[in-house]
Amino acid sequence: MARIVRESGWAGTTRGGARRPRSAAKPAAPQANTAPDLVRREFCADGPNRAWFADITYVRTHQGWIYLAVVMDIWSRRIVGWSMAPRMAAEFADDALRMAIARRRPPRGCIHHSDHGSQYTSLLLGKAMRAAGIRPSMGSISSPRDNAAMGSLMGFIKAERVHARTFETRGQAALEIFDYIECLYNRKRIHSAPGHLGPEELERANRPGEVRRPMAA
Repeated sequence: MARIVRESGWAGTTRGGARRPRSAAKPAAPQANTAPDLVRREFCADGPNRAWFADITYVRTHQGWIYLAVVMDIWSRRIVGWSMAPRMAAEFADDALRMAIARRRPPRGCIHHSDHGSQYTSLLLGKAMRAAGIRPSMGSISSPRDNAAMGSLMGFIKAERVHARTFETRGQAALEIFDYIECLYNRKRIHSAPGHLGPEELERANRPGEVRRPMAA
């Protein structure tokens, strides 16, 4: 059976991922403008816009790679900001953060947690965070467990919308990812951490004047 699978070129749908594109940045070396770890693997919060998690992934198309930057509110698991671009530069990570700020208007002191990639240690992103009163946080160097919540999110995106499809163009991939984020993930996808509710449902149930559901640890 294994020989038949190899010769046929078949592959299962998993939450792994495509091989890293050669142009993708590897974990950065320590820099002077890196931030302390304010999260320490506590992947929860006691309310919205207290802690945001950010990460970048990539999707293969016949036209070339397309990169996706995402910002997620860890309380509800809602994707509050995202951006896609053909190159992995600081500007597109900054676009995802600015979308989150415009949509959510977080209180001063909101945490933005990420890895040490050059996009997240850039002066551009630091300026946006300072202007919004957001506190930067970063896990330890080359430790994916420190941002495991985002690894799980990216796994959902890849397994549920990317791996079973072949994208001819970056535009086609971008439309599929947009549809997954805004129409499926944020509105309908149920998560065990927020009490088996979808992000939108959880936030709607916890608006002022409504009963707050307890968060799972």
